[in-house]
Amino acid sequence: MADHLHAGGAGVMPTDTLPALVAIPAHAKQIWTLKQRPAEKPLILMASTSEPLLALATVEVRNAARPLVEQHWPGALTLVVPLSNEPLACALVDCLNPGATTLGLRVPACAQARGLMECTGPLATTSANPSGEPPALNPDQASLYFPQVPLLGPLPWPQPGGQASTVLAWAGDGRWQTLRQGAVIP
Repeated sequence: MADHLHAGGAGVMPTDTLPALVAIPAHAKQIWTLKQRPAEKPLILMASTSEPLLALATVEVRNAARPLVEQHWPGALTLVVPLSNEPLACALVDCLNPGATTLGLRVPACAQARGLMECTGPLATTSANPSGEPPALNPDQASLYFPQVPLLGPLPWPQPGGQASTVLAWAGDGRWQTLRQGAVIP
């Protein structure tokens, strides 16, 4: 599974919310192609733990995000944050949200997904569905949408919640703005 991703392939993995189309960040462009997704719609960076994700954010946001992270990660909360100007952060935003300075970050509450990411490192992710179509709710639906993309991890997968993550964006001055209400009520 990890070898396939490290070799540049895409895959579909379970998460706590919906199955996710995933790739190593350096190979994320294929996700936009597979989904027929508009280039201006960013991808999310998921990791197995919070620390590598928080390390990408500016210090101010990192400190403001900690209470949310401690309460909701792992879980169905995506935080859209401005990234530091460290080289790794800049490279990741170029791969997942080209032309921007923010990135969506999440640690899923799916042990199987976190186990995969312990082997691969953080992954570029989005829901497993073509742009404009309903999200896949299980591996069979994901395979119908993307028959050429392997399912990662042994089946059966844990049952996902079926609702997308809540998305909060940093608004400055200690405030967060809700971009999408989802599974978590902050």
